[in-house]
Amino acid sequence: MLRPFIDAHVHLNTATEAKLILAQKYDAYFVSINTDIPFFISLNEQEKLIHELNTVENRSFFITSFDIEYWNTEMWLPHALEQIKQGVARGAKGVKIWKNIGMDQRVKDQDGNFVLLDDPRFDPIFQYLSDHNILLINHQAEPRNCWLPLEEMTVDSDRDYFSEHPEYHMFKNPDYPSYETHMAARDHVLERFPNLKYVGLHLFSMEYDLDEVSKRLDRFPNSKTDLAERICHVQLQAMHDWQKVHDFFITYQDRIIYGTDVIDDGSMTAEETAAKFERLWNFHWEFFATNSLMQAPEFKGSFKGLNLPEDVLKKLFYTNAVKTYNLELPK
Repeated sequence: MLRPFIDAHVHLNTATEAKLILAQKYDAYFVSINTDIPFFISLNEQEKLIHELNTVENRSFFITSFDIEYWNTEMWLPHALEQIKQGVARGAKGVKIWKNIGMDQRVKDQDGNFVLLDDPRFDPIFQYLSDHNILLINHQAEPRNCWLPLEEMTVDSDRDYFSEHPEYHMFKNPDYPSYETHMAARDHVLERFPNLKYVGLHLFSMEYDLDEVSKRLDRFPNSKTDLAERICHVQLQAMHDWQKVHDFFITYQDRIIYGTDVIDDGSMTAEETAAKFERLWNFHWEFFATNSLMQAPEFKGSFKGLNLPEDVLKKLFYTNAVKTYNLELPK
């Protein structure tokens, strides 16, 4: 494993120290992405935890966000902008927008229509971020599998999740915006704000086809992407077209960021969380750094590791995160 390296997409929402001990062992650093998720602790509490963890072991950075309090009132925009300004002033490395924009019943206009990312009321936020050179990190919609019937989904992890949570399975919720509508709204924003520094999280939510990710990276030169919770989709494509996947990482080696999306929220013990980090780090490193014949728990079949060059691995696991999130770390 590369030393040091950065897991640039996590959610550290407990003060437990086992993960910090593990990070010290691996010389790993975290970028914890604060998110307005109903079952998470509040945004303020998420940020306070990062500062608290750093008093124990200084290995965590954070991304700030804003919530939907005061939505559909004149108070919402000043409130959201103030949350952004305060987060950045306290050290946030960017601002997160979550999938609730476009997928949450509470975020509708006054006529009852879902509000999407390109709704004009978000424009002052995008303009502020662009004017102040602040990075936008965006989880747009869900994997395309979310809009497919269970039998057509490509990986078991999605199939299992949406069979257990049909309320989030968009195939069964046709009154919600379509997958294509979400992608178009995101692209529309990037067209209108070309100077906006942007990370399309989860492979732009276009994980099913790296060709589609490539099109966005080509079309929007200020954009980057991360791999969080979508590496199994990359591995599936490597099973069918190894060269295409390998070439993607070579071509876009300066614009792809490693992350696991591990959620540390107390649902697992501290030791279980640390063990999950360690298992994923080593499994992912084997895939990107070696030519081993591998299998993944999310689908049937074998695939070969990408065996990426050392300089590409360093960018993927370290340098790209340092540059994108402006992290003060060893070079």
